[in-house]
Amino acid sequence: MPQLKTGFTNIQVLDPSIIVDLRYATTNNFTNQKIYDFATAIARTGTAEKLAKASLALRNQGYRIKVWDAYRPVKAQERLFEVYPDPEFVAKPNPNFSHQKGVTFDLTLCDMSGNELEMPTAFDDFTAKAHRNAECSPEAEKNYQILDVAMNKAGFVGYENEWWDYRDAEMDDYGPATADPNDYK
Repeated sequence: MPQLKTGFTNIQVLDPSIIVDLRYATTNNFTNQKIYDFATAIARTGTAEKLAKASLALRNQGYRIKVWDAYRPVKAQERLFEVYPDPEFVAKPNPNFSHQKGVTFDLTLCDMSGNELEMPTAFDDFTAKAHRNAECSPEAEKNYQILDVAMNKAGFVGYENEWWDYRDAEMDDYGPATADPNDYK
């Protein structure tokens, strides 16, 4: 992996049309607590470039991406796991895990005005309804498929238990790294 791809990048520098709503920077999340002290979404540069590619493909179809989570520092993961120690939905803290390496996004599909479209479930729904193979309404399935196709073509793979979770297909090529998202405003 070239060194230029392994650093961190503010995703909105690559594509300002991407909406960032980091849920763990607010109380609007399953913990009802503010977990992050930052509101800037960063990722490894190679991963951020893939997201910008997916975003362009979706914009060409009349959609935008909204990112709910990106790079998650290990300390934040520790806090999440304390609140919800179920490794099926909240990974144990590990600097080599995808969110903590900066190679994963939690995201959804929006219209061009930034309104979230109907999807299989709400974000952080810890039920079987959030699984990628779960049945949902025809409208939610259509929107999910639009998002899924764009993300897969851009080089991401989805986590089977969370329709919103996309990991860089080359995530294993990245080693652990840390950054302060506040340095990337």
